[in-house]
Amino acid sequence: MSLTKQNSYDLVVVGTGAAGTSAALSAAQNGSKVLLLEKGTHTGGSSNYTEGLFSVDSYLQKEQGIKVSGTDVLKEEVEYSKFRADSRIWRKYVDSSADTVQWLKDQGIEYEGVQAMGAGEATWHIYKGMGNAVIHDALLPQAEKLGVELLNLTKATALHKDGQGRIIGITIENVKTNETQDIKTPSVVLATGGYLNNAKLMKQITHYDTDRLVPVSSGKGTGDGLEMAWDAGAKPYETGMAMLFGGYLKDPDEPSFKMMPSQMNTAAGQQPLLWVNGDGDRFVDESVVYNFSYAGNALYTQESVYSILDQATINKMITDGNFMGLGVYVKRGQKMDKLQAEIDQAIAAKKPFIFKADTIEELAEKMNLPVSELTKTIDSYNQDCETGTDSLFGKDADYLVPVNHGPYYGFKLNVGAFCTMGGLQVTTDNEVLDNSGKVIPGLYAAGNDAAGLTGDTYGPNMPGTCVGYAFYSGRNSGTNATKYIQELAEKA
Repeated sequence: MSLTKQNSYDLVVVGTGAAGTSAALSAAQNGSKVLLLEKGTHTGGSSNYTEGLFSVDSYLQKEQGIKVSGTDVLKEEVEYSKFRADSRIWRKYVDSSADTVQWLKDQGIEYEGVQAMGAGEATWHIYKGMGNAVIHDALLPQAEKLGVELLNLTKATALHKDGQGRIIGITIENVKTNETQDIKTPSVVLATGGYLNNAKLMKQITHYDTDRLVPVSSGKGTGDGLEMAWDAGAKPYETGMAMLFGGYLKDPDEPSFKMMPSQMNTAAGQQPLLWVNGDGDRFVDESVVYNFSYAGNALYTQESVYSILDQATINKMITDGNFMGLGVYVKRGQKMDKLQAEIDQAIAAKKPFIFKADTIEELAEKMNLPVSELTKTIDSYNQDCETGTDSLFGKDADYLVPVNHGPYYGFKLNVGAFCTMGGLQVTTDNEVLDNSGKVIPGLYAAGNDAAGLTGDTYGPNMPGTCVGYAFYSGRNSGTNATKYIQELAEKA
């Protein structure tokens, strides 16, 4: 019994997120016969939860009078990566970004507008309905109209090459029946979403303490495409970077993604207020939260971290709004009308991440922190709040908010992560390179499987970079794969 309608395709795309779906649609728009694979029941992967994409010089920015220099963006991002990012890839990405925004609009998606995140540039093009609507209301329907064959519950397990090293096929497998099939194809696009959800790989090729890492994703980024490509001779490249987003509450009774819209989670982990480590000491300027990836790095410098809020601060966030939101889930400045109820419910349920006490001494005991050290830290912090000068780390006076009105709340912070990026070295055409730095003809990588955009830390200073690159690199892969197929046909 065959898993597919046909035994051969011009292109097989592995993964149905922003990168894979864009690759399949672009290839089909250029005349290719495409097979699109999804190993899960549902399509879209972690792209379903994305909020918007990066671009400069788009029609939306022009309408809003927003001016961002593409060359300045390129220079800043390459410097941010300590020159581990590929300037050529950034150049092509930046120059194509406005066209990607327009292409998505042409497929039927709608935008809410353009905004910044934290202290970053206004490059974030927010789409209506999040990524779920982009993929399922626009891209996939368009692809299927053009004859793209979509197979759910089907994964790719091996790439096949000929004696000259060119891609000639791929093995696929039904994840329920374990039935396999070899497909003939001269080109493959790998868009499997990285490896955040592969605990073994995370331990092997990153420095993160995976016990404290909270993956907030579809759960399907298990490195399938990377390992398949490495087995076929592709070069492992620029692994080890996870897109961290600062403090995150870990509820053992609920899926991690359920905390995203929580006002309590945002109040605890995303505000520039007071953090202490397991010794009860401050260890950083907490306004680092305005760059959420830096915040994640800072949290990882300590074995454990707690956020401390008093009732006055909670009341202020309820009546006046928060300092720093969490994307579009809890917007910056939003009045936290559900915050007290969420806190009270967590305390009543005896959640392990939250502590409440009438005094700082009692709070320290409940959190198992040194009582004398925590009281000393908070006394010193409150003095700094009175003078308006952070004597330890120089935090802006706007974020020096005293902790002196009980009851007091402590929150144990873990580190949230959206995805990994990197693993395969690619050209500006998204062709995958082998261990000797040569192109593997017919093999492409897009989205989080492709390296070239980052160093060891994601750059939220240009919000939307990750998913923007997924859409762009998917299109780039699909278009260039079609050109490659056509060249093969001309030579035959």
